[in-house]
Amino acid sequence: MKMNRKIIGIASGIVVVALAGGGSIVAYQQSVKKQVNSATTELKQALKKQDYHQLMTLFNKQSIEAAGFTKETAETKYQTIFDALNVSGIEVTEVKQEKQSKDNYKVSYKVSMMTSMGEIKDEAYQTNLIKTDDGWTFDWSPSLIFAEMSGNDKVMINEETASRGKLLDRNGVELATEHDYQQVGVIPDKLGEGTERKSNIKAISEAFDLSVDTIESFLAPDWATGEVFVPLKTLAKNLSEEALSNLPKGVMISSKEMRYYPLGEASAQLLGYTGKATAEDIEKNPELTADMIIGKSGLEASLDEKLRGHNGGTVQIEDEEGEVKRVILANDKQDGEDITLTIDSKAQQIAFDSLNNQPGSAVVNEPSTGELLVLASSPSFDPNQMTVGISAEDYDKYQTNKDLPFIERYATSYAPGSTFKTLTAMIALDANKLTPEDSLSIDGLKWQKDDSWGNYYVTRVKEASPVNLETALVNSDNIFFAQKTLEMGEKTFRTGLEKFDFNESLKLPIAVPKASISNEDSFNSDILLADTGYGQGELLIPPVTQLSMYSPLMNEGTLVYPQLVKGQEKTPDKKEVVSKESANIVLNDLVGVVANSDGYAHELFQPNKTIAAKTGTAEIKDKQDTTGKENSFLLFMDKDDKQFMGLVLSEDSRKNGTAVSKTRTLLDYLVEHY
Repeated sequence: MKMNRKIIGIASGIVVVALAGGGSIVAYQQSVKKQVNSATTELKQALKKQDYHQLMTLFNKQSIEAAGFTKETAETKYQTIFDALNVSGIEVTEVKQEKQSKDNYKVSYKVSMMTSMGEIKDEAYQTNLIKTDDGWTFDWSPSLIFAEMSGNDKVMINEETASRGKLLDRNGVELATEHDYQQVGVIPDKLGEGTERKSNIKAISEAFDLSVDTIESFLAPDWATGEVFVPLKTLAKNLSEEALSNLPKGVMISSKEMRYYPLGEASAQLLGYTGKATAEDIEKNPELTADMIIGKSGLEASLDEKLRGHNGGTVQIEDEEGEVKRVILANDKQDGEDITLTIDSKAQQIAFDSLNNQPGSAVVNEPSTGELLVLASSPSFDPNQMTVGISAEDYDKYQTNKDLPFIERYATSYAPGSTFKTLTAMIALDANKLTPEDSLSIDGLKWQKDDSWGNYYVTRVKEASPVNLETALVNSDNIFFAQKTLEMGEKTFRTGLEKFDFNESLKLPIAVPKASISNEDSFNSDILLADTGYGQGELLIPPVTQLSMYSPLMNEGTLVYPQLVKGQEKTPDKKEVVSKESANIVLNDLVGVVANSDGYAHELFQPNKTIAAKTGTAEIKDKQDTTGKENSFLLFMDKDDKQFMGLVLSEDSRKNGTAVSKTRTLLDYLVEHY
């Protein structure tokens, strides 16, 4: 438990409101009322804005001095008290004005404010607004800081800081926790004077990547003198023993507890990172206060309310003898909750490493539950560097990286390519437009329906004829699936696809765009219909959604939705999206993609485990007969035991390698442990 005990004095101030004389009694009364309203409004606005300088101009000098203050010292006391409480979101309500005499109005109001220890609600205040030679001014007394304060009373703050909850993997391994970071600081007296001081500061600048001006700015405050420790920088990675033994003169290493992510880059987009609440954060969420540590991105942000907890403690008024006159606020601290994810940290690390810092992603789940074992995206960023305070230069490197390390590729929309043929096959089987025995005679590597397609052709990689469903899946035959999709027709095909919840949101604590079939409600052309059948066209599906859509293959026709937080309510399974028979036919046919010696994923063959798979390539280009960028996909499944299934994406695979080439190590781990 962390406790900070602060003793804070009282504050005071003055207001001047000019009274313009009127000709008639009515005009005079209206003028007075207008000025009273104006003064009250100024008081309200100054409190809401926490503009204590303006506030103190609204009180008369006599009352401030009677309380033993000047405007300046009273303003400082306000600032000190409210800063210590981290006050934000001040609301002034129930403002009332009661005329006591022609030159005196009693003004009452209530104030609610958020502090780092909780809300102070409906604090009642009362003062007099009096006409003086200088205009209309309020009387000030200590009770206008907090009710019932008087004389030399003190505000005592005992704060207990809540611990942020941990993020754990499915086995209890810490994914986000607290860690003692090394903090670099200097002892001003040990820097020396003149030339020696300049030389030492330059050495510190070079050793810790801080500009000389930055170091001087930390040394500028009046308190930063003598033997005091002046912090300069918190380090994302601890210094080696050798570095510690060769510190520049004047440097001292301390420690600071902050958020830590053991997997580093491997889970950065998923977990996100924490930081201090900004004015913009507080505007969005009035419960926050300045400098409060909150989640800034990823699960740290979406689960922030549970993880953050609530600080506790007491705020009370004590008299000069230390006797408690009034308890303003008393809350027990509530530590944040530990949250267990479905993620397997070892699988997550292996998947990320296998992507080789090249653009891509990996998603793995348990088919029967939808529990996500892996959500990896590459390239990535160092969340620990973000937590301790990243330099503008390092942040700019991330921002300008053409491979976009901040994006979550597992939750970014892509054309799915040939992995999508598994859905087309199941829909066609259910619609009785296809049987396992059906075969098509296909000649050559390109085909078009008729001359109306002009120069447009559907192409395939392997020449084979006749072609049945198994051959088409193993060889990934675009022409076969284009022809079968056209035979089904748009109505049958689209009706089948809609069962897979296109244009629906996944119930996950991460943002995932909705999957879409086409830009319009209709394909509007046979070419687009045919292209969609083999996973191109205008299809856009995030990898995590793709894996969910393929789950009927492993669940006898039932679609199982993904889950990321253990115990969190998930969308109920959707039964009979396709028939059990159709799902099993396609699953069995996919075994050859790995088992056959000429299968596209044969390099993933496991001697003691039957793996079914479907490769896919989605080409992105402006027009046919040109070379475009290719994205490579691999869907792989534990056919016999049904303990795992996964989808790996490798962007620009001609340059970066196929998804198959980035899956072996991950698959070996899953086979051994699931």
